[in-house]
Amino acid sequence: MRIDELDTPVPVVDLDIVEHNLAKMQAYCDSHGLNLRPHIKTHKIPAFAHRQVELGAKGITCQKLGEAEVMIDAGLDDILISYPLVGATKADRLAALSRRAKLRVGVDSSLAVDTVAAAARASNVPIGVLVEFDSGNQRTGVVSVDEALKLAIAIEKSPGLRFDGLMTYPSTDATAEFVANARDSFSKAGIAIAVVSGGGTPNAWRAHQIVGLTEVRVGTYIYHDRATVAVGAAEFGECALHLHATVISRPTPDRAVIDAGSKSLSSDRIDPSAGSGYGLIRGYEDAVIERLNEEHGVIDLSRCSRKPQVGERVQILPNHVCVVSNLHDEIAVSRGGVLLDTRRVEARGKTR
Repeated sequence: MRIDELDTPVPVVDLDIVEHNLAKMQAYCDSHGLNLRPHIKTHKIPAFAHRQVELGAKGITCQKLGEAEVMIDAGLDDILISYPLVGATKADRLAALSRRAKLRVGVDSSLAVDTVAAAARASNVPIGVLVEFDSGNQRTGVVSVDEALKLAIAIEKSPGLRFDGLMTYPSTDATAEFVANARDSFSKAGIAIAVVSGGGTPNAWRAHQIVGLTEVRVGTYIYHDRATVAVGAAEFGECALHLHATVISRPTPDRAVIDAGSKSLSSDRIDPSAGSGYGLIRGYEDAVIERLNEEHGVIDLSRCSRKPQVGERVQILPNHVCVVSNLHDEIAVSRGGVLLDTRRVEARGKTR
């Protein structure tokens, strides 16, 4: 079967570009003495995670326990769960995983520390802990050094837990300031900060400029997308995944409809200064995917000098590729324009 014979909508991944992206990020981290711990939430495919480790990654990052379970079943054995785990059910699952792999967990509350401590007691296996702090994203993470230190002291006092350091997302200028202040306070308390883990593909290429950072957590870099191109973190030629769709209707000269809607494309937008719509149609860059229903993508063609016809296949660069990856059971993989195979997105849909 050829790529143009695949039923649509379907994500198609160019393995040559994937390999380029993986090698480029690993070389960058190696050249600056940074550990790379890629986030698998973008691809969710164990074979890609294994390849990242083969190239030199120190381990992988998972967002949810469900992702970690899939990766450990596939033989990955060094995992950071960069998400606060809270409650007895999470502790039981974490305990089971800790018997099978080396684990670290990010926390930002005393209850999260208690959850990881309960898992360590149940498994009788030590678990590493990173205290998450906020670098301006206003999501999870403590907002002061005093809070971070308080949690670190609690971790140090908890049997079975090991305080490994700090983590944040994304890595920003505020990261370096927080780390500098933390090192001073933690040193006075006699606590070492071995790891400072920072995340985010958009800022990844300046990670070496953030004083104190020791580890880079990035996910989108394996595929890249319209958003990472928009901020200058990638070029169009480094975008490995495109959603192939078919024009199924042309109700008016200025409107086309494709067979890819919200069940196939991310509803995330990019900065208006970088473009509009729900993805970029390659070859029809002036077209705007202006609306998504579940099964329909409605395209405004009014600014196009050349317009796609019914039955024509188009390739869409997603605004946010992680979401698109999670929406599909399988991806098609190609090399040199030749379809090779399909791969299951094995960790998709793991919300717990």
